[in-house]
Amino acid sequence: MGFLASLFSGNSKEALTEKLEQEETAGELPKGFPKLHNGMPVDVITKDKNPLLSGRITSFSASSMTIERLIGGLAFDTCAIASIVTVRGYDDKLMQFNLKAVVEESSRIICRLKDVEVQPYNEHRNNFRLPVNSPISLYYMEDRYLENPEECMLVDISTGGACVQSEFMHAEDEVLRMKIQIEEYAPMTVVGQIIRAYEHSPGLFRYGILFAQLKEEEITSLTKMLYNIQMGNRKEWRRGEGGYWE
Repeated sequence: MGFLASLFSGNSKEALTEKLEQEETAGELPKGFPKLHNGMPVDVITKDKNPLLSGRITSFSASSMTIERLIGGLAFDTCAIASIVTVRGYDDKLMQFNLKAVVEESSRIICRLKDVEVQPYNEHRNNFRLPVNSPISLYYMEDRYLENPEECMLVDISTGGACVQSEFMHAEDEVLRMKIQIEEYAPMTVVGQIIRAYEHSPGLFRYGILFAQLKEEEITSLTKMLYNIQMGNRKEWRRGEGGYWE
């Protein structure tokens, strides 16, 4: 059920039945499946590794999934029926998961998938988290030219996201721009969504921020940079003409 549908559904019998069915099927997911929930942001990638769409899960079962457009987000690109795609997302611990699926319906606002199954991935790539203590700047999405930074601290970072500590209050699901620079490496600017927020100590808040819109090549480059820092390798990875680290 999408946002508008849930807004007008009230406490109808149909809405309650659908909610109960979703809760039941969520508990029947096959062993090895990630912990999914309605509203979870995911990316859908074509077989050729090209980004197709970014949206939110609005319903799922052991073998099917419905993804709808983010509120205020761009319309989806469409995909041929029966195409094989990858659904990529991150759980609440910022661990990446990949699901393989077949397109059943594709429009500008909704994507329905069937034959959903877990797709193997490289464990070292998705579990690597680097503890750091580096300054970071956050910006509101409307600040396109990065003119009003919110200075805070980067606690740790992975290819999926980062933990940030700040004196400023933000809400879960808020989308921000982030400018990150670790040690002598070139700064990077990404878009992230807050998926976890709590008060770490009086007046200091910590946010789990999920990276969005990272391309496959950028994830690979970021992995190399984090690995080199962890291993004490000071080789610099610089951004080439395509915008990726080399």
